[in-house]
Amino acid sequence: MDIDSTELQEQLPEPLPQPTRVQNNLQGPSWMTAMVLSAMAGGMGWGIRGQYGHETGAMIAGLLVSLVLVFLFCPRWSSLPAARAVAMVTIAISFGGSMTYGQTVGLTHDGPLIGNRDALRWGLLGLFIKGGIWIGFAGAFLGMSLSKKKYTSQELALLMISLIFLLFLGVYFVNEPFRPESRELPLFYFSDHWNWEPDTELVPRRERWGGLLFALSGLLIYVTIGKKDTLAGKMTLWGFLAGGIGFSLGQCIQAAHAWNREAFHSLFVQDLGWDRMANINWWNMMETTFGAVFGAILALGLWLNRRDIQSDPGALPVEIPNSAEWLLAGIHVTALATWNFYSYRYLDFYADLALTMGILPIVAITAGRIWPYLLALPITALPIAGKTLKQLCYEESSIPIETGWGIYMAAPLGLAVLIALYFGYRKERPGGGKTFLRCALLFTTWLYFSLNWAFFHFPWPWEPWTSRTPNGIFFAICAIGLTLGALFLNRRQPQDESPKTEEAALSSD
Repeated sequence: MDIDSTELQEQLPEPLPQPTRVQNNLQGPSWMTAMVLSAMAGGMGWGIRGQYGHETGAMIAGLLVSLVLVFLFCPRWSSLPAARAVAMVTIAISFGGSMTYGQTVGLTHDGPLIGNRDALRWGLLGLFIKGGIWIGFAGAFLGMSLSKKKYTSQELALLMISLIFLLFLGVYFVNEPFRPESRELPLFYFSDHWNWEPDTELVPRRERWGGLLFALSGLLIYVTIGKKDTLAGKMTLWGFLAGGIGFSLGQCIQAAHAWNREAFHSLFVQDLGWDRMANINWWNMMETTFGAVFGAILALGLWLNRRDIQSDPGALPVEIPNSAEWLLAGIHVTALATWNFYSYRYLDFYADLALTMGILPIVAITAGRIWPYLLALPITALPIAGKTLKQLCYEESSIPIETGWGIYMAAPLGLAVLIALYFGYRKERPGGGKTFLRCALLFTTWLYFSLNWAFFHFPWPWEPWTSRTPNGIFFAICAIGLTLGALFLNRRQPQDESPKTEEAALSSD
């Protein structure tokens, strides 16, 4: 039977729309690009953190990783929402810094415990839990900042107060009793314990991970059940997985060396002829591995859940006046500097809880216009620059104090303030966030690399190698990789798209 070709064409369904470049931008970068760049950001940031301390040092990694992820996955965002997302993750990753973990690491590699597999397993379990809590907060606030749900400043203030209540509740139920004078320690205690060294005089440390676990669990319940925020809930879990695997895997490397020193020395020096690798700083290698692993896994989690990312949050409200923003910035900077460089009992008690130091920044970031830029740039840099100055000019006298103040404080902080003011008061436009993110990523990458390079006493690979040279080389590779990513990725401006096009993009994925 003959069939007319015109009639047949009329009966066929319309062809499916072909994916466009706009749709690819909506879906985000390739998983490989995201994981590699985020691993570089996390590895360098967390490796540098080791020289500068817990809460404020961790903010380096949170800043670099969030700059990479927001830059890659939010190409259509304007500057203010992008800066708010980066600032939120930067402050959130500091919360885990209030946990003690040095003795937990020690359970896996201290000399008296070498060969004790029960102590090794217990220590690695503790590191998985503590690392998961640490990065879980970063994942939660990353998801909250990128999701389609809205969070007001009043809502977040009440949420943070609730988390502090859960912190105390968790410490009471999980991290008590703590009476070392009578050798009474919590049932789940991940620092050095008389169970492992019964005949040793120990100085037990008070743990707080149970309180933070309660707080993180409360946050997860709120975003998933209270707000029905799919992205925030999933990224909290991805963050916990990333931190848990990262911390325990990183320590596995250090523990493997501690348990097999002669084998490692033979491998590097005799078998491979790498005499320069005989004096690796294995603790810093653990930290660098931790950061690289958690950065890669967090990026993978975001890539798998990229459909839930807000494509364009539009204009965001500014709820507090400019004068109030600067007043709050002055209060926070004063408290931050005092906490890092002086010791006052009442301030230390307040600040050492970490969550308490996050209330003012989180509210100001959500309600303000200039605050996100100030937090991401000069406020995060302040303690790092100050500790570099203190180490090199006051403790080591490497250079004159006046020169150090100019090089390590005035120049970097002054430039950070100028960049923050430029973008903070710049007119918003769709897609303008890429310019801020690209500039901030370049500036902060080389700022923290340079400060740490000076802290490492400039470990040039052609000079005699020290224990810091291998990590210094890795940080240099990461800095170059992040620079290339910032310069050459997301160069094209995303075009406007209709709701139908966006729906088609999502359904075609």
